[in-house]
Amino acid sequence: MGLTTALPRRAPRGEWLLLDIKKEGENLKRLLDRNAIVTGAAQGMGLAIAKALYREGARVLLMDVNEKAVIAAAKEMDPGGTRAVGRRGDVTKLDEAQGLVKEVKALWGTVDILVNNAGGALHTPHVLQEIQEKDWNLVVDVNLKGTFLCCQAVIPEMAKQGKGVIVNMSALAGHWRASLAGVQYVAAKAGVEGLTRQLAYDWGKSGIRVNAIAPTVTLTGHRIQGLWEAKSEEEKRKVLSDIPLGRLGTPEEVASVVVFLASDESSFITGITIDVNGGRYLR
Repeated sequence: MGLTTALPRRAPRGEWLLLDIKKEGENLKRLLDRNAIVTGAAQGMGLAIAKALYREGARVLLMDVNEKAVIAAAKEMDPGGTRAVGRRGDVTKLDEAQGLVKEVKALWGTVDILVNNAGGALHTPHVLQEIQEKDWNLVVDVNLKGTFLCCQAVIPEMAKQGKGVIVNMSALAGHWRASLAGVQYVAAKAGVEGLTRQLAYDWGKSGIRVNAIAPTVTLTGHRIQGLWEAKSEEEKRKVLSDIPLGRLGTPEEVASVVVFLASDESSFITGITIDVNGGRYLR
């Protein structure tokens, strides 16, 4: 049996015990038989998210502009290619996003989860005087426009199904300030949070939940690692001293929140941004 049931029993001293009735060694899969698209999934945060969804039973299409890397990542996750596939896709192109939505439907029948992870500072300057118009356009296009276009591509299908979940990747910078990026990144992530709230309001009656996640500095790739290592020990201590838990987060910790928001455990949560920052920013 794939069904797990928990029954309460009164213990001798009055405590409640939960007795799990399930096959020995069988894990509860919170996303079993659900189909997901994760953008920016070839490495780093996106790959950690794709792996977490996959472990929870979802089928996952990994989308990235790096075709070779994203195909390799999917094959490593699922060598048989039945539950994970990698596809090249540019989130700033509506037709490419729509094409991958159609492919997921053709492969697996429904599109249940969209994780808009593609983004970041994208190797652009963080000093105001060094930011060129092309830098602004690149960061805003990938982070904000890309999130919008992928939502625009998937929401009509989710509405037809009567349900769906979207998780957008914001950042602490979206409602506070940036540590390793410039104003173009801050503005884009603030836009993602506004987009999240409005889509949640507009599409809740269609059974679609839309939320966002806002991590603080997370060592997700060579660029972020390099920027962190380039800081002086005093600068590192200052950042860490602002985090009550005293350390940086991991991609896996962020991915676990994505799983929560994608699952029925968060069935009455929509329109919010969850901070994953070790207490660095306290509302």
